[in-house]
Amino acid sequence: MSDLYDIIITPDPVLKQEAQPINKVDAAVQKQMDKMLETMYEAPGIGLAANQVGLLNRVLVMDLAHKDDGEKPNPIFMANPQIIYESEEMSVMQEGCLSIPRQYADVERPAIVRVKYLDYNGKDAELEAEGLLSHCVQHEIDHLNGVLFIDYLSSLKRNMILRKVEKLKKQNII
Repeated sequence: MSDLYDIIITPDPVLKQEAQPINKVDAAVQKQMDKMLETMYEAPGIGLAANQVGLLNRVLVMDLAHKDDGEKPNPIFMANPQIIYESEEMSVMQEGCLSIPRQYADVERPAIVRVKYLDYNGKDAELEAEGLLSHCVQHEIDHLNGVLFIDYLSSLKRNMILRKVEKLKKQNII
């Protein structure tokens, strides 16, 4: 097993910072993407943004394949992702986050988005996403903008979740 990143847990200030665009996808960025993917798989999660491992560049990885059900890994690597279209139709899904362990809440987001980005090889790419993929890519892009899924909740719900995370930290569960 290669060395993995440590996943940053809220309320670390790096999670609230905006990540900066990268100039190009070079070997160093590919290495970061590979290491982020391994970290995400190990966690386990379906998406991971650079902020969550303490890096402030606009890189994220996702993989929604159900490996437990025998699906082959299907990783998506994005550098400088940018939402260029979002539907007026909205969708509500329960979201969780590796940086806010063991906490989940319903979040409303546009049902369909189109994202422009640089792929693993530095080529221009576009992805149209709906369902879980749409929620996941928006969630990860939010991270790059310093936004957490709990920021969509009422302050009461958000504070409840943050208190639960602090309690889990004190109990050395996370």
